Amino acid sequence: MHEMSLAESIRGIVEEAREKSPFGRVRTVVLALGELAAVEPDSLRFCFDAVMKGGPAEGAELRIEAVPGEGRCPACASRVALHALYEPCPACGAYGVEVTGGNRMQVLELEVE
Repeated sequence: MHEMSLAESIRGIVEEAREKSPFGRVRTVVLALGELAAVEPDSLRFCFDAVMKGGPAEGAELRIEAVPGEGRCPACASRVALHALYEPCPACGAYGVEVTGGNRMQVLELEVE
């Protein structure tokens, strides 16, 4: 389950932010999560809660903002919505659509006290 290592990375980001600008505790972590990032949101929430215990983000809300998958088809040059990796172009049916968005995870904001 790579969601555990992702949650640990989020904890590292929280700890780095606290070193740079001391704060009491984290109320909310806002995360952009791409539709094509191969991350299960419910698993990530479970791991987040477990990893944050005993630290400044214990009990924090994990708010996930979904980022839609996007791609470009080299066969027809269409920019298309993608809902899964390796699916054919919805415009022309060709395979090999290049992913151009929605394949990343990024911490956008920490709401702190």
